[in-house]
Amino acid sequence: MDIHGKTKGTALEKTIAQLASGEAMGGGMYYALARIAEHLGYADVAKEFIELGNQETNHAGFYATLNGKYPIDKDAFWKLVKGLSKAESKGEANLGKLAEQLESMGLHEAAEQVKEFGAQETHHGEATMAILRKYAPEYASNAPSGKKKYVCPLCGYEYEGDLDSEPADWKCPICGVAKTAFKPME
Repeated sequence: MDIHGKTKGTALEKTIAQLASGEAMGGGMYYALARIAEHLGYADVAKEFIELGNQETNHAGFYATLNGKYPIDKDAFWKLVKGLSKAESKGEANLGKLAEQLESMGLHEAAEQVKEFGAQETHHGEATMAILRKYAPEYASNAPSGKKKYVCPLCGYEYEGDLDSEPADWKCPICGVAKTAFKPME
């Protein structure tokens, strides 16, 4: 079933976007509830909440696809994967700063968890780069393309091309920061 972008530009687009956002937040909520349940000694309840969180995240992906949030053409798809890979590969460095701040507040367990998340994010960058090398090696290169590059100040996603050609409401595909926040790379 080809559902990509079928509600984009329709009367349902706003509703579908709200559902995608709500389901993504719901996934986070269920994971938070799982942590709380674990803390309270309810390991079985925590497992159930994790499964519910996985389902909510799947729903968010469905709605995002329905609205065509992410590109379907091959070139744009692989460029998105490359940008995602670069952003994720900076996970340890970026989250290391947060871990230091948490540590300075005496939140040692939280700092350790954030460090673990940073390592996982870096692994995500490596895994997506491995996918690029295997399935689209022409996109795995870091050789200069001659195109202008911009970086998201929040997550590190790199946009390559003419950012001005994107619609005014274009946002970072990873974290949702507005295009006006992107900084040119040198």
